[in-house]
Amino acid sequence: PVQAGLACGSDTAHLSMFGYDPRLYYRGRGAFETMGAGLDMLPGDIAFKCNFAYLNIDSNEVELRRADRNFEDVGPILCDMLDGQAIPSFPDHSVSVKYATEHRCGVRVRGPGLSDNVTGTDPLKDHLPLRKSMPLDSSAEAAQTARLVNLLSQHLTGKLQEHDINRIRMEQGKPPANCVLLRGCGARVKMPTFLENHGLVSFMIAPTCLIRGLGMSLEMDVIDVPGATGDYHSDLSAKAKYAISAMTNATRDYDLGFVHVKAVDDAGHDKNLDRKVEFLQKADSMILELVRGLAAVEEASGDRFIVCVTGDHSTPVAYGDHSADPVPFSIAAVRDVVRHLDQGTRAEGGEREPCDSATHLSDSVTRFDEVSVARGALGRFQGMQVMGIIKRYAALCCGHTSALRAHETMRGEREAGQGKGAGVRGDARESLDAGSKRRRREGESVHSEVQSFASLPANGT
Repeated sequence: PVQAGLACGSDTAHLSMFGYDPRLYYRGRGAFETMGAGLDMLPGDIAFKCNFAYLNIDSNEVELRRADRNFEDVGPILCDMLDGQAIPSFPDHSVSVKYATEHRCGVRVRGPGLSDNVTGTDPLKDHLPLRKSMPLDSSAEAAQTARLVNLLSQHLTGKLQEHDINRIRMEQGKPPANCVLLRGCGARVKMPTFLENHGLVSFMIAPTCLIRGLGMSLEMDVIDVPGATGDYHSDLSAKAKYAISAMTNATRDYDLGFVHVKAVDDAGHDKNLDRKVEFLQKADSMILELVRGLAAVEEASGDRFIVCVTGDHSTPVAYGDHSADPVPFSIAAVRDVVRHLDQGTRAEGGEREPCDSATHLSDSVTRFDEVSVARGALGRFQGMQVMGIIKRYAALCCGHTSALRAHETMRGEREAGQGKGAGVRGDARESLDAGSKRRRREGESVHSEVQSFASLPANGT
């Protein structure tokens, strides 16, 4: 989604799909992960997206970058132990550690003279030496921060190595989680909110801390869903139910909802074909439940919704990591989806009947996969175009374009410096309702975690 030929990560891919150029607004994934885990980020703080890993102390090789995906029982205990640890030789700096999901945690460092322009300690592949943090510029702040990171890495390893949990794991024949890989050093970046950028009030359902933190950075409402865990145990049906409930919330008039599914990507990284098929099927069921629920809302309220299904990157099972392959993208009016489901108009090997809402917005593609969608009417495009496609499709489906024009005019004025930074609130929101550079450091692909889905009410947007 970021650009053709780039095996991107979930952070840069989602930034792109949400309409933010990663070259301007990306300063490492650490801040997103840490905010999503529940730690605040102040100006001057740096943060890391971290893995609990197994380090061979004798050889200094990282044997396993993920000590264990089933880590929910011990991860919080280890994080509580590491939280607040003093950094040797840095008495003016503090460390906060918060458990995220599976083998992941967020680490925040706070104190004077820090720089996010340093490398991390993650070798990115198993059976490679633990890396030393290095400054990426000649500043005194970067040099100091690299030294701090290396001392912190050594200190955390020492604490983990002697913990009873790891002694028990080794007695049970499990690899010890004796190392925290510090990766993706980042600071919080000031950027326009989602509302300011698109004129849409939005929510996100994303238990994965990286995506959750990104949503928080854009001031999207992040909705917690019981049973949604961001791993193989996640309740996707609960996500659909909560998304439908949010779209009918009388006290918060949402224009767009974003629902994130992580396990499909996990299965790709684990090279587990059966798991990947299982969660693709579960995602299918979730989308069906979401579409049926939104159709019921349409019938009861007269509102109109569209649904968009896509992914942020490819994670082939044969490869076990992100690749640069294009991802499928589908968008449709909910009423058209339901019509085809109810009437069975998709015949085996036949053409699909045109949509009632707008025949010029349909094509003959009947399968959602990388090969089939290549014949689609939208062609190939980059992630930065996704939100434009969604907003224009919504406007065309319902014939309401005034709100879209109003927001684009205000956005153009803001970008030209007229009312810059004011955002789309107050009178601007009423007007809408009336129409109702960061490089990939360390060679890291900024590994991602997602299959993504979005739904949008099309009336007046």
